[in-house]
Amino acid sequence: MKTQVIVLNGGSSSGKSGIVRCLQTLLPGPWLALGTDTLVDALPPSLREAGDGIGFADDGGVSVGPEFRAVEAAWIEGVAAMARAGARIVVDEVFLGGAHSQRRWQRALGDLPVLWVGVRCEAAVAAGREIARGDRTAGMAVAQADLVHRGVTYDLEVDTTRTEAMGCARLIAARAG
Repeated sequence: MKTQVIVLNGGSSSGKSGIVRCLQTLLPGPWLALGTDTLVDALPPSLREAGDGIGFADDGGVSVGPEFRAVEAAWIEGVAAMARAGARIVVDEVFLGGAHSQRRWQRALGDLPVLWVGVRCEAAVAAGREIARGDRTAGMAVAQADLVHRGVTYDLEVDTTRTEAMGCARLIAARAG
């Protein structure tokens, strides 16, 4: 069975978004790109703050509250429903809860054919990218570089430290079938 969903998990500034864009050019047919940034961008201002929503600390830490978790659960179910309806989807995700985060996605995606991909990048390199981007809280890349992979099981891992996004995307596309 051909892959219906590709889940890329990695820390901030690890290179996931670049890989997604490359996958969309390499993979046959249309693939939707959805992920954490899409969800956060869709939130009302009241949920873009610590407390009930999602908060970004000055040191790069991320806190999530109950309202954010409820919206996130609906988001995950919605992405799974789109895949069940026939959409092919690349998910750009940051598993702040490591294995627990993956289990939420696994429950929602059920028996859909999923390719689980870990996107790694050395913390110092990701931190440099974070500074160059200018749209992230300083420290997120270092804080998340290892945290998001704790206890997570992958079908494939790529490392963007020294490999360009297209090279990583080629490896992923070959596995996606």
